Amino acid sequence: MSGPLWVAPDVRRDTLPRIPRQRPRWAAADPLDELTDRLRELTAAAVHPDEIAAVLESDGMTDEHIRLTYGRESSFALAEELYARVPRDFPEPEAAPAAAPWHAGLLACLLRGLVFALPGLAYVLGAPFVADDPVGENGGRGLPAGTTVLLAGALTGWAWNQALAHRAYTWLGFGDRPAAARALLAGAPTGAFLGTAVSVAAAGPGDGGAVVFAAAQALYQGAATALLVLGRERLLLHALVPMAAGALLTPLYDVPPRARAALLVLSSLAVLTLAGRELLRAQPSGGRGPSLLRSVPYGIFGLACGVLILHAVLAEAPAGGTGAGITAPGAVALTLSMGPAEWLLHRFRSGSNAGLRASSTPRAFRRATAVTLTKCLTGYLAALLALTLAATLLWPGAPALDATRGAGLLLIGVMLWSGLLLQAFGAVTAAATVCGAAALAQTLVLFTGGPYHSALSTLVVPGSASVVLAAVVCVRLGRATAHRY
Repeated sequence: MSGPLWVAPDVRRDTLPRIPRQRPRWAAADPLDELTDRLRELTAAAVHPDEIAAVLESDGMTDEHIRLTYGRESSFALAEELYARVPRDFPEPEAAPAAAPWHAGLLACLLRGLVFALPGLAYVLGAPFVADDPVGENGGRGLPAGTTVLLAGALTGWAWNQALAHRAYTWLGFGDRPAAARALLAGAPTGAFLGTAVSVAAAGPGDGGAVVFAAAQALYQGAATALLVLGRERLLLHALVPMAAGALLTPLYDVPPRARAALLVLSSLAVLTLAGRELLRAQPSGGRGPSLLRSVPYGIFGLACGVLILHAVLAEAPAGGTGAGITAPGAVALTLSMGPAEWLLHRFRSGSNAGLRASSTPRAFRRATAVTLTKCLTGYLAALLALTLAATLLWPGAPALDATRGAGLLLIGVMLWSGLLLQAFGAVTAAATVCGAAALAQTLVLFTGGPYHSALSTLVVPGSASVVLAAVVCVRLGRATAHRY
């Protein structure tokens, strides 16, 4: 013998291949076999055992549990054995989904745009109740009678309800619809009170009718915000039918004052009732919501948008008349265009996601995003121009649309759509800052004298703001990280 007797069997056992023996039927199942089957797809796609170890640890498997259950020393040892047991199999990437994640129906968006515009007809129907003060007493600036009171309340409501909508949508994003309803139930009456208070503060002698109309306007804004946030556009549209039908009859038939008041009250009560029913249906919910300060930029952006639209209205309003001048063709076109604008925002989201899948370099993605942005913005401006021309042709006594005023309206459209795009991507502070500065500049031009239709107010201010917003959009949305959702 060349060595100890016990060496030969050990050497032979290490050199000869092992013959696996079938587990008896009465034996318990091997936990490692079960784990291998459960993690087979993940293990096959792993390029290193450490990936499997990370999954095991994320599932809460401690080393003690692994030793007791699987008989291995640690998660790394167990991962190495799983990696050796399963052959590599790297799956092909999944094909793009047939329906884009940001798909939105055009008809639904157009319905929302119609709902945004229809309330403007209330000013046509309620014009006799607003024009109690003599023409020209609104600060001596030639504004239609009662306009100051109505605008003060409307701007307050736009700012408040934009911030309120953001807070409610945030709750909906958390999946807590009752909390969103609770926020609306508390915020809508508060906004109505603030809008009424501001209207009363802005009123002068003989503005009693305008104050009453502004109070009803504030109540409607809060109730309509609740219905829109909760996705009840069709209910809101049905409630507005009586008022809209009466307003459309006024050019053809002299609707009596009592009938005008009855139609306005009927639609207002219908909106309030429907909103109250939707809010009270939700059960109360607890929990602390998002910070109120996060909604402030949204309120500022809403206020800025309102001021920009009103400047477009004042550029068309005659030096006299009634508060119905607030429904000039430019305002109608801008509010109706919010339907196509919303749809095109979804189209941009869908196009940018397609660009992410198709681009292999940051430069290629920026180019794809720029092309998508150009197409969407061009489509919105085409829709706005078509709506403006149609409103000008159909609106009784509307002034002809000249090149300067048309270009100014399109520039305001660029600002609004770019601001909404930035808001959709979480950059509402930038949108509120630029649009707010432009609205303030146009207001200063109006109040410091000089012709209101000057190039400074009509073209230079919105043009400069549009260029700044376009630059912000290109810089921010040209990064792939901005498109995570």
